[in-house]
Amino acid sequence: MISTPITEMTTRAQDIFRIVVETYLDNGAPVGSRTISKAPGLELSPASIRNVMQDLEEYGLLAAPHTSAGRIPTEIGLRLFVDGMMQTAQPSQKEREAIESQINDQGPIEEALSATTAILSGLSACAGLVMVPKREPLLKQFSFVKLSEGQGLAILVGQDGGVENRVLDLPIGISESALVEASNYLTAQFAGMTLTDALMRLDRDVQVGRLAIDKASEDLVQRGLAIWSKDSSSRPVLIVRGQANLLEDSALADIDRIRQLLDELEGKEEIARLLDNARDADAAKIFIGAENKLFSLSGSSVIAAPYKDGDGKVVGVVGVIGPTRLNYARVVPMVDFTAQTISKLLIK
Repeated sequence: MISTPITEMTTRAQDIFRIVVETYLDNGAPVGSRTISKAPGLELSPASIRNVMQDLEEYGLLAAPHTSAGRIPTEIGLRLFVDGMMQTAQPSQKEREAIESQINDQGPIEEALSATTAILSGLSACAGLVMVPKREPLLKQFSFVKLSEGQGLAILVGQDGGVENRVLDLPIGISESALVEASNYLTAQFAGMTLTDALMRLDRDVQVGRLAIDKASEDLVQRGLAIWSKDSSSRPVLIVRGQANLLEDSALADIDRIRQLLDELEGKEEIARLLDNARDADAAKIFIGAENKLFSLSGSSVIAAPYKDGDGKVVGVVGVIGPTRLNYARVVPMVDFTAQTISKLLIK
């Protein structure tokens, strides 16, 4: 099986290959020579078409399912099509208005992103994905509560009013007064700072011996900041909407693959890592099937595009995930438009 670039294919082979791919993406069924022979302007007999399709199969661009004499594009064929032959169709006015209204009518950016992911999922008939900017909370108040001997609760209150808790190990025998001292020190010294800045400041203070607290409280302060910093940097902030779209009637014939895809969507950290690969792209990036190890079993495709803040810095990625039989020509510009609209919101 040897794939071939478009430039090495005859015009006849290109025409037949394009018809097979576009027809398959439209209805999901294998495409036979008789269907292709009815295409306007082709003027080839079914026998001639079958010969060309056989060549395309040998190139690794088409495959013949055992249940049908027709052909479907392989993942290699889909990649060749989207990179060199696909003609995209810009979102309609109605689609653009639907996306813009969801983004502009919401309050906090997180709510706008969640709503946008939902509308993108509905328009594309896929599951919508968005990787939210990793914004560290500004510290307002910090406190420790002893749960048991050797275990406690770190409570962070952000200036935005958000409250989060983390369980952490406490030094055996630490006193209640040390917990209070550490809490008061963190709040007094680091209020208004991000966790990253607070850790850097704490390291400097430790090095020059500037911490005016006892050793037990100092250890607790370092543990408390470290657990928040580690958690914030390693935890993917990912919103997934519209998984039910993957279970539409058209997908039920391949229910095992869809179940596998839904299982993969539970691994948000892996999905976020995949989306991160689209951060450096100028426009929507397409990941097809086994090109990415994560989707080698379900054979799914991801279309993702980065969005930027007011300084032109990439802060997140938005996209969709679904079967490889996607309407790439329609969905790719839709994802691009969504990313551009989110970027405009962040500039305001």
